[in-house]
Amino acid sequence: MKLYYLCRMSLVVLMLAASVPVIAEENSQTNSADNAYEQMELLTEMLLQVKKHHVDEHDFEDLVYGAIRGMLHSLDPHSAFMDSDEYSAMKENTKGEYGGIGVQIGVRGGILTVIAPIEDTPGFRAGLQSGDKIVKIDGEYTIGISLQDAVKKMRGPKGEKVVLSVLGEDDLEARDIDIIRDVIEVSSVKGARMLTDDIAYVRITQFARPTADLLHEALKQLDADGMQALILDLRGNPGGLLDQSVFVAEPFLKRGELVVSTKGRAGISKAKELKAGGSLHYPDIPLVILVNKGSASASEIVAGSIQDHHRGVIIGQTSYGKGSVQSVIASRSDDSAIRLTTAYYYTPSGRMIHGIGIEPDIIVEMSGKEWRRVQIKRMHFENPDMYSDTDKEEYVDAVDTQLERAVDLITAILIFQDRQ
Repeated sequence: MKLYYLCRMSLVVLMLAASVPVIAEENSQTNSADNAYEQMELLTEMLLQVKKHHVDEHDFEDLVYGAIRGMLHSLDPHSAFMDSDEYSAMKENTKGEYGGIGVQIGVRGGILTVIAPIEDTPGFRAGLQSGDKIVKIDGEYTIGISLQDAVKKMRGPKGEKVVLSVLGEDDLEARDIDIIRDVIEVSSVKGARMLTDDIAYVRITQFARPTADLLHEALKQLDADGMQALILDLRGNPGGLLDQSVFVAEPFLKRGELVVSTKGRAGISKAKELKAGGSLHYPDIPLVILVNKGSASASEIVAGSIQDHHRGVIIGQTSYGKGSVQSVIASRSDDSAIRLTTAYYYTPSGRMIHGIGIEPDIIVEMSGKEWRRVQIKRMHFENPDMYSDTDKEEYVDAVDTQLERAVDLITAILIFQDRQ
C-alpha cells in the first residue's frame, strides 16, 4: 500500500502548489477536493491491479510514467511527458544540432503531418514537403501516436534507416520512402546578401539559441553593404524558441512595442506581453516578410507583429497556424519533465494564431512542386562547389514568384520614397 499513500500525499502537495484565489464557498471547495481524492484513489487502484495481474511484470516507475504519458497525450498533440533521456535530448536540440532526418512535424485533423522539411537534410533530399501526411513509421501506423513518440521513432543514430509511408497532397495512395538518418546541423540564418544595390535578403530556417545573434550580425553587415530595404524569408521555417522570435522581430520595431502576448486559462495563468527591446533597430527600413504553409510558431509571431504594427508587407501563402505555448516543467523528484500547453499566442492586435495562421497582405500561391524546385535551385546557388553543372541544369528555369513579387514591391516603394 506504499504507492497508495504516496499518491495521496502527492495529490496534497500538488493541490497546495496549484492553489488559486478563493472564489467559491468552503463546501464547494471541499467537494472538489473529495472528488480529486476519489479519482486519485481510482488511479492508485488501477495501478495496483495492473501491477498484480498483468501477464508481464512491470515496476511502478514504468506504470506511473505510462499513466502520465497517456494523460498528457489525451490533452492535445503538443503536451507530452519526457523521461530523463528525452528531457536531456530536448535541451540539446535547442542548440541547433541533433540526429535524425530533419523534418518538423505536427498533427492536423488527427493525422501526423509534415510542417516543413529542413533544407539540405535527409528528409528534404528524400522529397518530403509541407503538408505531407505520415501514415506509417517503419511499418507501424501513426494513428493516435503522440508527437513525442513520432519524433522519437524518426530520430536516431547517423547511418540508420527509417521508412516513412507518406501521402502527399496530390497522392491517391501512400508511398514508402527510405531515409538514412544523419546528424542534423542546422544553420538558422542563411543566404544573407544584397539582391540589388539597395535591397537586402536574409533567410531564417528555424529559431534556435543563436538565431537572433546571427541575424543581428547579418543585418550589420548588410547595412554596411548599402541596405536600404530588406526581404526577410521565413518560408518553410517551423519555428522554435519564443524568446528568439522576440529578438528577431525587435530590430524592425520601436523599443517598447508589443511583439506578442500569451494568454492562458482564466484565473490560473496571467497574460504576458513580450515587447521589443535591444539596441539594434531599423524602425523605418522598407520590409517584406515571406511566409508559406511551412511557416509556423515563432515565424508566425514575427510575421504577425510586423503586420499588426504596419511595419512591413507579408507576401506568400497563409502560414501553418501553430500558436500554442508549451511550458517545460521539470520534475522535483527525478530528471523527468513534462511539456505542457499552458497558453496561446496572440498578435499585438489580439489575433489568435493557433489553428488560423497569418494571412499574407499579398497572396502569391506556389505549388509544392514549384516550391521544391526553388529550394533546390537556391541550394545550388548558395553552395556552388557542392553540385555539378549537370545537377544544376534541371532546375535552372525554376522561378521564385514570391521572392520576385517582394523585389518588385520594394523597388516600387524605394522609387516612391526617392520622389518625395
